[in-house]
Amino acid sequence: MLDNYFPILVFVIMGLTMGIVLLGLGLGLGKIMGHARSDKAKESPFECGFEAFEDARMKFDVRYYLVAILFIIFDLEIAFLFPWAVALEHVGMAGFWAMMIFLGVLVVGFIYEWRKGALEWE
Repeated sequence: MLDNYFPILVFVIMGLTMGIVLLGLGLGLGKIMGHARSDKAKESPFECGFEAFEDARMKFDVRYYLVAILFIIFDLEIAFLFPWAVALEHVGMAGFWAMMIFLGVLVVGFIYEWRKGALEWE
């Protein structure tokens, strides 16, 4: 019975070994080949265009939330569009129209963000 689990054990050991080796290699090469020069701009934190360490209760501009919604819209679109395109021959016209409805909902979300001005930065 243990013979059935041996390939899984080999897979886990190889995965952990490869992860540790690549992580160590990346850290080692980063220290050797990386630039040691830094300035104030490189060391300063960057968070959403706001200064760090301000009041935690300050209000965020609604555009940041709208950009997050826009990212989710396009991320979902690609995540569902690729498998649909691969299996288009098998889903038929019902699958085609279901995807058109889905894309229509995403377009409505995109138009909402466009009207709110999330795509225009000052």
